[in-house]
Amino acid sequence: MDSEIIRTVLVYALPVLFAITVHEAAHGYAARHFGDPTAEMLGRITLNPARHIDPFGTVAMPLLLYVASAGLFTFGYAKPVPVDYRRLRHPKHDMVWVAFAGPASNLAQAIAWALLGAALLALDVEEDFFLQMARAGMLVNGVMFALNLFPLPPLDGGRMLIGALPLRAAAALARLERFGFLVVIALLVAGLLTTYWMLPILRALLGALTAALPSLQVILSLS
Repeated sequence: MDSEIIRTVLVYALPVLFAITVHEAAHGYAARHFGDPTAEMLGRITLNPARHIDPFGTVAMPLLLYVASAGLFTFGYAKPVPVDYRRLRHPKHDMVWVAFAGPASNLAQAIAWALLGAALLALDVEEDFFLQMARAGMLVNGVMFALNLFPLPPLDGGRMLIGALPLRAAAALARLERFGFLVVIALLVAGLLTTYWMLPILRALLGALTAALPSLQVILSLS
């Protein structure tokens, strides 16, 4: 593993850990708020990354894909927080908010990293590593926000759509969940999900952040 890959791993490690941990914990917090204590009983409402990391999906697979594709493609996942939708007070309505809690946490983190980056620039911090980390935090959370909003289960957007659709249509969409992960992987590998869904949302998010904080252009231009 050359020094460039090691540096990239170090830059992205903290943003990725926060992005995954807070995302999964947010689902648990929302589920508890709406009446389902399953995640709490299993100790999954926590900011301890060890409780959410999947050794293969969170660590091994993203690193292997990054190396194999020379940095062009990577993908990973965490242990999903268990939610028993039947225990929610209003299952069909509340599942929308439980599902949205994860992407919403990534949106909030992207904004937080943007504010940190702008503060570093305002304080004339010239250490490239920290500026790169702020950039990574915006990108990682922007990507997770966009990806998880895709309206296909088991992604959060798919669960939100199931909760919003009439019962018959929701049941039909829910039956796709067993194949959903494979479809998402196929769309990612083909570049369709990235080009036509994730990049437009990511550009819109970064555009909004740079409109509010113009100095972020300096950070986003880093390579």
